[in-house]
Amino acid sequence: MSAETENEDLSIFEDRLWHHKGWEARVIKNEDDDGWAVSMTQDGQTEPALVGPWTMGRDKKSPKPLDVAAFNTLVKTASEIIRRHEQHQEAMLHKEIEIDVRGQRVTVALDIEPDEDNPSATLTATAADGSQLARVRVRPDHGLTRASAQRWADAGYPRARED
Repeated sequence: MSAETENEDLSIFEDRLWHHKGWEARVIKNEDDDGWAVSMTQDGQTEPALVGPWTMGRDKKSPKPLDVAAFNTLVKTASEIIRRHEQHQEAMLHKEIEIDVRGQRVTVALDIEPDEDNPSATLTATAADGSQLARVRVRPDHGLTRASAQRWADAGYPRARED
């Protein structure tokens, strides 16, 4: 069993630290005021997916202990944040536009491959039946619009793209 698998199987249920099923909830001192905060970190990540205020205990000094209901709510909220971030990233890296080319529906897609040193992008035209009409490399900052897709199609899907 790898150390990562062992870590995932290890559950901790303490007042200020819960680790269970791939998530760690940690109650921490809020640096901005006298209160407390909770951070939710998914196993394998260095940064928390969620940091938010945490409730004071009855003595108004200590934090309220973590419990199963709070932990489950925090996992659900942090998972939703991650899902939205992934959807946003996908939307930034993949765009599709449908155009009409000589009476046929064509989907033009721009797919960006992020790379710190050498990002690239591909522009693809696909017919309604799924057959690929054209595929060319373009600059990663290529602006795909309905007008640019239509110009490309009307020009016969030239290989060299300037814009």
